[in-house]
Amino acid sequence: MQKIVVPTNCPSCQSTLVQVNDQLFCKNSDCGVKQQKAVEHFAKTLKIKGLGPVSIEKLGLINIIDIYDLSEDDVYPVLGEKLGAKLLEEIEKSKTASLGQVLPAFSITLFGKTAAEKLCSVIKSISEISEETCKKAGLGPKVTSNVLTWYENEFVTLSQALDFSFTSEVKTVQDVKGIVCITGKLTSYKTKEEAKSVLEGLGYIVKDNLTKDVTILVNESEVESTKTKKARDSGVTIVTSIDQLR
Repeated sequence: MQKIVVPTNCPSCQSTLVQVNDQLFCKNSDCGVKQQKAVEHFAKTLKIKGLGPVSIEKLGLINIIDIYDLSEDDVYPVLGEKLGAKLLEEIEKSKTASLGQVLPAFSITLFGKTAAEKLCSVIKSISEISEETCKKAGLGPKVTSNVLTWYENEFVTLSQALDFSFTSEVKTVQDVKGIVCITGKLTSYKTKEEAKSVLEGLGYIVKDNLTKDVTILVNESEVESTKTKKARDSGVTIVTSIDQLR
């Protein structure tokens, strides 16, 4: 049986790998592959069409700031005028992303879309990020530590170079009509995303899962699912039509 040799150095930058639990990590912030993956993650999260791994490599992008420094002179010779123009348009469009959309794009360890939604339910601006607001949002100690470290060490540089508002479109818990979770198939809207947009416009916060703070469960299919039973046992209001929340 062939013996498995555990690597000790990053194959990209040769830095010594650090073991965390059962996984190995490269902690070198200047590692080329790590930087490229961070740019890829950012572009994918904000859905910047045309900015995939191949384009990122061709354009020589090594950090997020590079994306917003691109000009026609940089892009057209590499991608051509037609594709280049579309990419620049997509990049410009991405600047309208809300705080809840842009925060998960920064590759903060353990901090994804769900954590961002929780945090943005208690803050309206990135300047309100603190240990207290993270705790209020229900974030764990490790996630809170990662967010605060990023905010204190990296955000200042990013905020000076990136043209985002860094404000939340989602109303804070104090302002909302209720916190909604949708279960099963919808009859009033084609997709849950469409329904979510309508509900948020009406003043509700919409959660993907039946968390402890959910006050209303939408079950238009009226199927007695496990989620429905749990909601009923927890005293959550169950409605069979989104129109009931207008």
